[in-house]
Amino acid sequence: MLASFISVILMVAVVFLIVGIVTGNLFYVVKQQHAVIIERLGKFHRIVGAGFHAKIPFVDRKAATVSLRTMKNGFNIDVKTQDNVTIGLEVSAQYHVSYETGSMPQQSGVYKSYYMLQQPVAQMRDFITDALRSSIPVYTLDEVFAKKDDIAKDVNATVSGQMAAYGFTLVSTLITKIALPAEVEDSMNQINAAQRTKAAAQDLAEADRIRRVTEAVAEAEAMEKAGEGIANQRKAIASGIRESLETIQETGVSSDEANQLFMFTQWTEMMSEFAKTGKASTVVLPSDFTQTAGMFEQMVAAQSAARDTATPPVKPQR
Repeated sequence: MLASFISVILMVAVVFLIVGIVTGNLFYVVKQQHAVIIERLGKFHRIVGAGFHAKIPFVDRKAATVSLRTMKNGFNIDVKTQDNVTIGLEVSAQYHVSYETGSMPQQSGVYKSYYMLQQPVAQMRDFITDALRSSIPVYTLDEVFAKKDDIAKDVNATVSGQMAAYGFTLVSTLITKIALPAEVEDSMNQINAAQRTKAAAQDLAEADRIRRVTEAVAEAEAMEKAGEGIANQRKAIASGIRESLETIQETGVSSDEANQLFMFTQWTEMMSEFAKTGKASTVVLPSDFTQTAGMFEQMVAAQSAARDTATPPVKPQR
């Protein structure tokens, strides 16, 4: 009797083995970075990792294959800032099934991710949306742009704790884009353009001021040098005249005659230079060169008259 029962069991086991081998329901392979949940007769039995495994055909089944790799999802979320501007945020979330095993299989991340949450991505989106809509309203639009990384870190810290209860680890949360309403974006562009135009005008005005100051300083220095040159030239002329008069007087000529001779010499030199440089001017001179003496006498007479006019007559005393 016992032998018959054992035989039946062995036959059933052999049949199950043959059927399992034929149908491929006996052995299975789990890929790297994956875990398989095995259920026995509809109830959780165990979690197996990467490698070659066997199960009882028709009794055990692979309930799910869970990926342990990091995944990424993007979300578009509308929020309102403190200054009542509705903006669209593009949020990128990187996450994976928790690697924790726990003291019992039911405490592992693989178990929780499969049995506790049916739509993990949708739930994570709701958590992130709620966190953003709670934090963004305390910031103005400009502050959102300036502090978007800090906001993302705060959201990631909040949502990580919530997703951990369902067997997921949130690696990072990034705000990749901030979309503005068209009219707000146009206004901001106009403000930025006006600020840049103002800065450019100020720079141009400052450059023009520097140019004007530099030119004025250069002109003043040039005029100063020109004045020094003219003064030195006049000193040299006066010194030359003095030396010429002293040389003439050494020949026995009186002072008045020396002055008159010097004046006539200067006049003739002036006329020579005028003849060289004059273009459209006409100078009338006496036809006889000897008549220039009359011109010389007129110059002397004019000089004497000017001197007599300057000296008042002396009244005779009675």
